[in-house]
Amino acid sequence: MSKPREDYEKTWWRRLERFVNGERIEVHEYHDIFEQNPSFLKEDIQKLDPVTPHKKKKSEWPERLETLKELYNRYEKWPETKGITIFKRIYGCMAVLFCFALITVLLFTVSNLPTFGSADNPASNEVVQRYIEEGLAETGAVNIVAGMILDYRAFDTLGESHVLFIAATCVMILLRADKQGKKQAAKKRRLGTAPLQEPLCATQAKPDPILKAAATLLTPFTLIFGIYIVLNGHLSPGGGFSGGAIIGAGLILAANAFGFEQTGKFFTRKTYSSISLFALLFYSAAKSYSFYTGANHIESIIPKGTPGAILSSGLILPLNICVGMVVACTMYGFYSLFKKGEL
Repeated sequence: MSKPREDYEKTWWRRLERFVNGERIEVHEYHDIFEQNPSFLKEDIQKLDPVTPHKKKKSEWPERLETLKELYNRYEKWPETKGITIFKRIYGCMAVLFCFALITVLLFTVSNLPTFGSADNPASNEVVQRYIEEGLAETGAVNIVAGMILDYRAFDTLGESHVLFIAATCVMILLRADKQGKKQAAKKRRLGTAPLQEPLCATQAKPDPILKAAATLLTPFTLIFGIYIVLNGHLSPGGGFSGGAIIGAGLILAANAFGFEQTGKFFTRKTYSSISLFALLFYSAAKSYSFYTGANHIESIIPKGTPGAILSSGLILPLNICVGMVVACTMYGFYSLFKKGEL
């Protein structure tokens, strides 16, 4: 590997590279170029005095350097003046053209879709017929939709659950409050150096008495109804997604009514991580086993039970519970992070 030159940072190639990367070039760096490369302004100096360029070369440098500084200042201010104006115009034109192109493609696509409900519709094929006719016998779920998304297409649901977890993790990375900053703010409040009109934090706000009274009555029923929707998802419309959303709404209602200090007693970041990790690992292990036995024509030891009973449909009931836990944790986690910056 070749060794870089000692003066590589002062070469014009390095300055071009820094310009492309958006790095700032100081004016004094140009003066260094003149000092190390006296022939740089040779042609200009010869124009000033073709007879004795070597005598007037250094005397003409300050004037030339001032001219270069002026050009450099123009270059520095160009992005903030004309540059940003040109960029906004180009950006606006490109955005409008992109929107028109997207609308054209969508309208063309919709105009060529098959007629809704038509017998020759590609959606009306043997797959749908198989779900309807053999779904109860093969999955044990009375709710055909639950059998489809948690048995026939369980890998899709697994991916959706992981997407929710990853989304919540990304929001946590971006919005989680800085502990060091919170400690410094608390120290300033103790020392009395904090601003006089400091904004009221979400955790310090007093809950509304009307909301608190209503939540005292509604929160238990909301949570119980969400659990019912999750546990009964293989027998009737519902399941992990809708039931988990109801449970998450109940937790958000409790946080608004009683404050994050109360909900933080039983739901913390550790609780969120543990529940989500357990649910996703169990879902992955259960469906890996199910697909392995099915693909290799091995009899599964998990019974489907009696259709219509609460303990039926094989793995669909525990998978509904896992999905419900992930959805509930994600909903409350989003709200908590946006509201106070932590779980």
